[in-house]
Amino acid sequence: MAESELQYRIAIELIPKVGSITAKRLIAYCGSAEAVFHQSKSALLRIPGIGDTIANEVVNQNVLPLAEKELKFIEHYKIQALYFTDPEYPERLRQCEDGPVMLYVKGSSSINFNADKVISIVGTRKATDYGKHICDAIVSGLAAKGHSPIIVSGLAYGIDIMAHKSALKNNLPTIAVLGHGLNTIYPIAHRGIAKDIVEQGALATDFISDTPFDRNNFLRRNRIIAGLADATIVVESAIEGGALVTADIANSYNREVFAVPGNVTSTYSQGCNMLIKQNKAALVESADDIEFMLGWKPNQKNQNIKQFSINFDQFSAEEQKIYTFLKAKGAETVDMIALGTGLPVSTVLSSLLNMEFSGVVSSKPGKVFAIKD
Repeated sequence: MAESELQYRIAIELIPKVGSITAKRLIAYCGSAEAVFHQSKSALLRIPGIGDTIANEVVNQNVLPLAEKELKFIEHYKIQALYFTDPEYPERLRQCEDGPVMLYVKGSSSINFNADKVISIVGTRKATDYGKHICDAIVSGLAAKGHSPIIVSGLAYGIDIMAHKSALKNNLPTIAVLGHGLNTIYPIAHRGIAKDIVEQGALATDFISDTPFDRNNFLRRNRIIAGLADATIVVESAIEGGALVTADIANSYNREVFAVPGNVTSTYSQGCNMLIKQNKAALVESADDIEFMLGWKPNQKNQNIKQFSINFDQFSAEEQKIYTFLKAKGAETVDMIALGTGLPVSTVLSSLLNMEFSGVVSSKPGKVFAIKD
């Protein structure tokens, strides 16, 4: 049976030592996931950043049977497999250089990852009554003000599950990002909540089914929690923990980070207080603060949007092509621009440099470019 393109897309991140960034670079230079698997070692070595070790892994890989097994799994359980160039793939996550090539989703057909308002709420697994109360008050307060943000969290004990429960209670969509495949739910105690989330939101992961449980997997999933949202709110955290990792990742994505302050003697407020003290997060106490910080106004319609126009005659055909692509897609990485326009990465880089000097595009963290406002 001939392999499908989806099978190759699933397979590419299964190659040892090939992570999301490297996989997208390979795809950008080769033209497709399938094309990567048909390259010779010498061709792979001509790709910037691809050394002997990775080239050998790509050439010697034997991951297609595993990808075929996963393809059957997602087809059987009606799981949505979103490729990073698909229109349905979360736009905010696409802008993250290390966003996954594939995102597997089980949930409501109405869930829209690209909704106007998406926030992530994270915190300690050992949440106090204070933390749970503040978490619920923020989510319920946003709903009471007429906002309907998607609430993203990680389905863990403590603040995570409180955020999901509060979203469900207030009829808000919620997304649980898992640190494992969709063949199971961890912790087991949250299976019931997970079923409710599927009805009102979605379970999402970049791990294939039967992925072995590993602590690092849960840390890796934090980039998705941060990448899906406009802002990450840390409700409670000790001086070290996964919530602070998520906050750091959100900062690296140039996303908003908020933290709820707490008693200076409380172990699970020390992390939040530190974020605020180090200016890594803005202090928030309520839904009012979130609304103000993010500029949310109920029922406000976008008016008087400034339209940007240029004289295309001053640019090359390649630059015009890049401009048209960015105008339609928004902010994108260099690799995504190359893939979307069909231009070589070297041409994209030189064109973007000229367009940046001309004031047409601006660069953002993570080698992301966008049309300048």
